[in-house]
Formats: sequence, structure tokens, C-alpha cells
Amino acid sequence: MARNIQSLERAAAMLRLLAGGERRLGLSDIASSLGLAKGTAHGILRTLQQEGFVEQDDTSGRYQLGAELLRLGTTYLDVHELRARALVWTDDLARSSGESVHLGVLHQQGVLIVHHVFRPDDSRQVLEIGAMQPLHSTALGKVLSAYDPVAHSEALEADRTAFTDRTVCEPDRFEHILDITRARGYAADVEETWEGIASIAAPIHDRRRMPVGAVGITGAVERLRREGELRPELVAAVRDCARAVSRDLGAGRF
Repeated sequence: MARNIQSLERAAAMLRLLAGGERRLGLSDIASSLGLAKGTAHGILRTLQQEGFVEQDDTSGRYQLGAELLRLGTTYLDVHELRARALVWTDDLARSSGESVHLGVLHQQGVLIVHHVFRPDDSRQVLEIGAMQPLHSTALGKVLSAYDPVAHSEALEADRTAFTDRTVCEPDRFEHILDITRARGYAADVEETWEGIASIAAPIHDRRRMPVGAVGITGAVERLRREGELRPELVAAVRDCARAVSRDLGAGRF
């Protein structure tokens, strides 16, 4: 197992310390609270200050959290905006398709499910908000890998596990699938992650035309396919949903 980087652990502890309790803390307070030598604490604070994560009051010399953390925090808030904008459209997609709907974003070399609408029937279902899905085999993951350069790199660098006989793990074949995904505007997973399960997903873009997530439907293969092909009306419904959410995020027409 890879060892944790001590300096990063100390920097994280320092940020947590500054985030709680008093608004500003002096060098001695920080060093003693974390059990660090003053020289060590000062070096970490200086680095965090240079990166904008920490600010030092000119008068008192005390430290507080910096504006760069607020900027990074807006990425987290963007996820909430994405979910809020998608609520109505994902409900509509679940009703029109008769399948469960998932909204996912890139997170730690995978897809984090941030919203889940149950299939509109009386079957027993498990809420999957907070669950992680792989990038290389799921429809949501392929969409993110195709449109987001960071997700693309994460998918290629991660271990691509073969979940079924249909999972594509080879880099060249995976790149070909991403090319197809970009060309047609959606991705599919037909029993590549779970036996008997298929999914269709499309990308969501923000006002900067940047990919911020993906939306898709998941269900039994026999329901999503007809005569061996994905049902075109379901593909169209997923793509329409993604475009609608994108427009609500300010992306305009796609």
C-alpha cells in the first residue's frame, strides 16, 4: 500500500484547524495544536499562503483561510447546482423511459452518483446516491472519459477491471469506444459492468461549454434493446434530457 505524504497530511490538518474555532490563529497556536515545530509549521503556512489557501493578517500576523479555498469550493457547489437543475428533467426521463435515472460526476477516478430517480414501478430498489461507478465500463463513465480530459486521463491511468466477458480493458479498444461516443453523442454499457443490465448516458455541459456531468438510464437488457440494438427512442430521450439540463446551466443549444 502506498504511504501517505506527511507534509500533505499536515497541511490538511492545518486547514481543518483554521476552518474551526477562532477566525484567526497565530503561528504558535497552530504549531502547538498540531504538535509541530514552529519552523515546520511556518514552512507549511508559507506554502499554503503562496497558493492562496491561507492568508496572513498584516497587523496581527495571524493566519486564516484564503480565497482560493472558496474558489475550489464552488466546484462542490456546482454539483449541487447541477443536481438542482436536473431534478425536473430526470424525473421526466424516468417517467418517459420507464427506467431508473442516474446523474453522475467525476470523482476520485470514478463516477460519483449525485442523483438517482427510481424506476417508476413497484419493484424493490436501492437508492444509489453516493455510490461510485467505474469510468471504463459504465455508460456514465465512458461519457465523462470521452468529453472531460481529466476523466480521460483518470480512466487510462486506473486499473481497468474486467467485470464481465464484455468489459473493454485494452487502451486502444477503449480509445476507439470514446471516439464513437464523441461521434454519436452518447455512450452505452451493455452487460459490461453487470450481467443482464444495460445503460445509456449522455454528457451535460455548463455555460462555458465544459462537461460537468452525465445523465443516463439503467435497466434490464431486454427492456433497453430491441432486436439486438438499443431502442432509438430511449437514446433520444437520454440525449434530450442531457441537452435540457445543459441549457438550464447556460450552455445554449447543442
